[in-house]
Amino acid sequence: MKYYEFVDKAPAVGRLVVVEGVERLLAERALATIVERVLAPEERELNLDRFTATELDSFAPVEAAAAALPFLGSGRVVIVRGAHELRVDPRRALVKVAEAVPTGNTLVIEDLVSPASKRPEPLGKLLGRAALRIDTSPTTEARERFARETLAGLGARAEPAALAALVAGGSDLAGMRTDLEKLALGKGPITLDDVMRETLVSEDVRAYHFASAAVAGRAAEALALAHEMFASDARGAAVPLLAALAAEYGLVWELARAGGSLPARARWRERELRGAARRLGERRARLGFERAVRGFEAVVTGRADDPRVVVELAAVAGV
Repeated sequence: MKYYEFVDKAPAVGRLVVVEGVERLLAERALATIVERVLAPEERELNLDRFTATELDSFAPVEAAAAALPFLGSGRVVIVRGAHELRVDPRRALVKVAEAVPTGNTLVIEDLVSPASKRPEPLGKLLGRAALRIDTSPTTEARERFARETLAGLGARAEPAALAALVAGGSDLAGMRTDLEKLALGKGPITLDDVMRETLVSEDVRAYHFASAAVAGRAAEALALAHEMFASDARGAAVPLLAALAAEYGLVWELARAGGSLPARARWRERELRGAARRLGERRARLGFERAVRGFEAVVTGRADDPRVVVELAAVAGV
């Protein structure tokens, strides 16, 4: 289950838990939440053991800790961190230890690989139904929830465009939190201009801003943003620019179709995007989307000799 599903539904924590996925900050929170739910504060000092997988010569200490009887408590919790850094044989050895954990105690393994990973194979998959699997890989909805929770904790507000840009950015959640802490020092709500000027994810935000301007027909503004990004690495900049443009055209195309509607994450932009949908119509919106997708594929596969030309042609399609 996803991290926030685990938080909201509070499923029973049995003898095996695997915290997987790619978001370290959510993994930290998941581990803390498990301890809080399984052990009362007064039980933790004598019934909680922590190990780092790569620092162990064998898993005998983990096996012994997981098999020990609770001391003046209802159970024991044993946490093994960094299993994702192990090679194949130690991972298999850890699985064998996990399978022998007695009922009443809980072994928690931090294995920060995607649940869909082929190599290494996720430990949660190897353990099957015996383990509660918590996936920390953040969806767009999870990133937005994290951003809103962080803003609330900081006593700050962000304009919808600024929030959307941060959510769409490529930084991990720790980077987003750092950005929000810095932006929250200003007066008034955080604006999109604030995000573009101050955050660590300015390239992703500029790509979002570029796409919005291009689809709205503001070609000069879109091209100026693209040229700023081209200055450092034209091919590297073309990929997020075209991806953002395809996503923007996709939203407008959906609204231009009969009965089309926006996904929940984009509904705050409905007025703006409906204006673009009326101006472009279904056919032109679809053509803009297809051109951006073809351009993206050409750049990624190396077929495009000059990525700048691909982006420039795609950017003026909405004029």
